[in-house]
Amino acid sequence: MFQKILIANRGEIACRVIDTCRRLGVRTVAVFSDADRAARHVAMADEAVHIGGPAPKDSYLRGDAIIRAALDTGAQAIHPGYGFLSENPDFVDAVTAAGLVFIGPSASAIRKMGLKDAAKALMADAGVPVVPGYHGDNQDPAHLEEQAGRIGYPVLIKAVAGGGGKGMRLVERPADFAAALQSAQGEAATAFGNPAVLVEKYIQQPRHIEVQVFGDGTRAVHLFERDCSLQRRHQKVIEEAPAPGMTADMRAAMGDAAVRAAEAIGYSGAGTIEFIVDGSRGLRPDGFWFMEMNTRLQVEHPVTEAITGVDLVEWQLRVASGEGLPARQQGLAIHGHAFEARLYAEDVPAGFLPATGRLAHLKFAEDARNETGVRQGDTISPWYDPMIAKVVTWGKTRAIALGKLEAALVDTEVAGTVTNIDFLIALTRHQGFRAGQVDTGLIGRDLDALVAASGPDAAARALAVIGLAGLADPAVKGGMTLWQPLRRTVAWQGGQAVLEVLGPGAARVTLDGQPLDVRWQGDRWWVDGALCRHRITAHEAGVSTFGAGSLHLVPLDPLDRQADAGAGAALTLSPMPGLVKSVHVEAGQAVKAGDRLAVLEAMKMEHSLTAARDGVVAEVLANAGDQVEAGAPLIRLEDEDA
Repeated sequence: MFQKILIANRGEIACRVIDTCRRLGVRTVAVFSDADRAARHVAMADEAVHIGGPAPKDSYLRGDAIIRAALDTGAQAIHPGYGFLSENPDFVDAVTAAGLVFIGPSASAIRKMGLKDAAKALMADAGVPVVPGYHGDNQDPAHLEEQAGRIGYPVLIKAVAGGGGKGMRLVERPADFAAALQSAQGEAATAFGNPAVLVEKYIQQPRHIEVQVFGDGTRAVHLFERDCSLQRRHQKVIEEAPAPGMTADMRAAMGDAAVRAAEAIGYSGAGTIEFIVDGSRGLRPDGFWFMEMNTRLQVEHPVTEAITGVDLVEWQLRVASGEGLPARQQGLAIHGHAFEARLYAEDVPAGFLPATGRLAHLKFAEDARNETGVRQGDTISPWYDPMIAKVVTWGKTRAIALGKLEAALVDTEVAGTVTNIDFLIALTRHQGFRAGQVDTGLIGRDLDALVAASGPDAAARALAVIGLAGLADPAVKGGMTLWQPLRRTVAWQGGQAVLEVLGPGAARVTLDGQPLDVRWQGDRWWVDGALCRHRITAHEAGVSTFGAGSLHLVPLDPLDRQADAGAGAALTLSPMPGLVKSVHVEAGQAVKAGDRLAVLEAMKMEHSLTAARDGVVAEVLANAGDQVEAGAPLIRLEDEDA
C-alpha cells in the first residue's frame, strides 16, 4: 500500500478519497487554486500545494504543476478523482514518465474508450451490443444529414469526445437537423476542443442503466448496475441501485457484456459501462446497447458501495499498489437498495441555471451519507461545478430507501444560495418514480408539475414572516414583549406582509390579502389549525424556513433603491457570471419575444438569452468574448413608447 498519495482534484470527490486514505493510514496531499485556498479538501489533507489561478486551465488542468507537486511532497501516486484530468491519457503518460503511479486505468485503455465512435467499433468486435448509428470520420453536414435519414428519426447527435450532456442534441424532424448539428458542434468545440459528432438512433422510452466494473489489467468483475434514468438536460439528478424492474437474466447479460468490455481493453481500476435500455416493453436481455465507458470513478459510485459493502476507493488504491482483484464475481452480492440525490446550487424555475453564493447556513440530515466538499460559510464559486452535496440513503427495500431519501432531503438545510432541494423532494414524491416507472424523459414530461410542487406553500411563507419579525426567537415565543407592536408591516427584499400579534404564542400574518393564523408552543407550529412541519432558522443572510417548500427572506435594506419596475422587459441581464459566447443582434434591429439575443457560456454549459418582448434593440452592451458578472446588462431594447 502507498504511504502518501496526491489527489489531483477538488470538492466532494477529493474529500471522499481523503476519507478512505485516513482509514487506510495513507497520507494525502491536496492541490488547490486561488479560489480554493480555504476549501474543505485543503483543510482535510495532510499537506496542500497551491497550483494556480481559479480557472481550471490555470490550476486543476495543469498536469505539469500537479506532477511537480507530487514529486516535491514525496507522493508515490496520483488519484485523479473524476473530471479535470481523470480521463486524459497524455496526463497518465506524464505521471508514469515521472516515476509515479496513476491510480486508474492505463493511457492505452483511456484512449481506446475516449472517442465514442472508435469505442463502439471496439465494443462491437468484443460482442457487446451497440446502438445503430453513424460513427464515421466524414463530418460533412450533408453527409451526416443523409446518415440521419438512413438511421431514421428521431436521432441523437452526440459529440465524439463528449460527456455530461455537452455537445448532444435530440433531432425529431429532418427540418431541424442542420441547426441542431451546428449547435452541437459549437458546444463540442468549446467543451472538448473537438467538434466531431456521431449520429445514433434515439430510443423512444430510454432508460440509462450502467454497470460498475473493476479490473486488474487482465481480469475484471462487475458490481451490478445503477439506474441513472432520472435526468434533466442529459444530467443525472437521482441515481439508484439496483435498477427497478431488473430481471436476473438481464442483470447477467448486462454484467457479462460489461466484463467483456473491460477485459477487451485490459482495464485496471474502477470504471463504468453505460448502456441505453429500451424500457418500452420491460427490461429484456435483448433490449440494451453500449453507449460509452467512463474510465474513472463515477459521481454516483456511493450507491454501488451501499448495496455491495465495497469501498471502491480502497479497491482503487489496492490494485494500483500492485494487488490483484480484491474479490471474485461469485463473492459479490446485492444487499438492499440505495439512492443518491445530487444537491446543487441552481435555480430550477429559471431553467436549472447554476447559482453562486455564500453558504450562510448548512446542515445535513443525520440519517444519510452526505458526500460534500463544502462547509457552512464556504462560497459556491462560478469557476466550478455548483454541487453542494450528494445525499445517499440505503434501505432493505426500494420503498424504505426512497422514504429515507425523502426524509433526509426534508431535513437538509441550505441558505445563502438558491438550491434544487425542493425539486428533489418533489421527485421523491412523484408517483411514477415511487412505482419504479422511470425513463430519461420523466422529468421533462412532468417538469411543470414538479416545479409547481417544489414551491413554498402559504404556511412556509407565514412562518418565514414570523421568523423575520423575530417571533421565532426562543426568548420571544413564550409570550409578548413590551417592544413588539401589536400590528406592523414586515418587509423584505421583494415583498411585505402585515403582522398582528394576537397574544402569547399567537399571531396573524396577512400575505397578498390572505390572513393566516399562526400559533406555536415550543418548537411546534400550527398554521390555520394545521400542524406545520417547517423549521425556522435565522442566519447572517436573513431568515429561512426549511422542510418541503423552503423559503428564504432577506431583510430590506432601507437604503436600497429598486430599479424601474419596467426595466426588466427592456433589459436582458446576465443570469450568472460567465463568458459571452456570441451576440446575435445589433442596434436598430427589430426582435420578437423569444428571439435569441446572445449566448452565455457558464458552468460548462451554453445558455441562450432571449428577448422578453417584441421591440427594437437600442444598445448592445456586451461583446462576444466579454467576461460578465451576474446581473450585468447585455442587451437593451428601446422603450415601448419610443
